[in-house]
Formats: sequence, C-alpha cells, structure tokens
Amino acid sequence: MAQLLIVYHTRTGGSRQMAEAAAAAARDETRTVLKRAEDAGPEDLLAADGYIFCAPENLAALSGQMKEFFDRCYYPVLGKIEGRPYAQMVCAGSDGENAARQCARIATGWRLKEVQAPLIVCTHAQTPEAILADKVIPEDELEACRELGLALGAGLAMGVF
Repeated sequence: MAQLLIVYHTRTGGSRQMAEAAAAAARDETRTVLKRAEDAGPEDLLAADGYIFCAPENLAALSGQMKEFFDRCYYPVLGKIEGRPYAQMVCAGSDGENAARQCARIATGWRLKEVQAPLIVCTHAQTPEAILADKVIPEDELEACRELGLALGAGLAMGVF
C-alpha cells in the first residue's frame, strides 16, 4: 500500500488543524503518516510515496521550523525521491504566496511533482495580538484541506501519480 507523509509545523494551531484534516481524509484512501516538522527526518521522506507539506507563513516567509526540516533533509534524500507527488498548504495572516514559493523551490530541487496548486488559508491576522493568538480554522477551509488529503491519498492508492 502506498504511503502519504504529511509534515507540518505550527505555533498557533492553524497549520496543525489543516494537516490533521488532510490526514483524516487521506487515511480513508491510503496509509498516512502525520508528523511535526521537528520529528520528521530523511527516513520518513524515503519511506513515503507522496507528501503534503503544511506550514505557517511567518514574516512573509516559510516558518523557521519547517525550513529547518527541509535543511536537515535536503541533501540526505537528494536524488532519491525524484518524481514523487506533493502538495502544500500554508496558513497565512495575509497572502501566504512567498511561503508557498519557498516550499515549491525546495520541492523543485528535489524534483518532486506538484499535483495541486498550493492551498493557502488566510486568517487575516494583522495585529500582534491576532498573529500570536491560537487560530481556529473555519470549517469550509478545513473541508478544502480534507479534499486535498483525500485527492492525494486516492491518487497514491490508485497509482495515478
């Protein structure tokens, strides 16, 4: 059975909710592993057949902990995971585009195959208090995360990618 790896980082809970929603739906289709970025490593990437990367955008960039995951894993798996499918989700306070671009550049270096455009959930958090507050992702946004997880899980299970 194919395996989907979902790696996420969260500081205020938004990305965690998104990753959990995608994982719950994907589990209906294929073996799914959900790991925090600080707990995931090269061995997890090598064991998986496809990926979802989920992180917040912090200061108009990919979160530091997610970037550290990519830094730790980049060279150990380079040339070993080419062609595997991936998608990404970003939890952003404004637009999330730069974080998505950064993740896509890393995935391009690994020669992964993007199977869906980035899913960006905007919380519109613009004040220090709102940015630092625990996030609650609305149900319609979580449904989009579930749809992404379901689609990637089903595609892996059917050998579409």
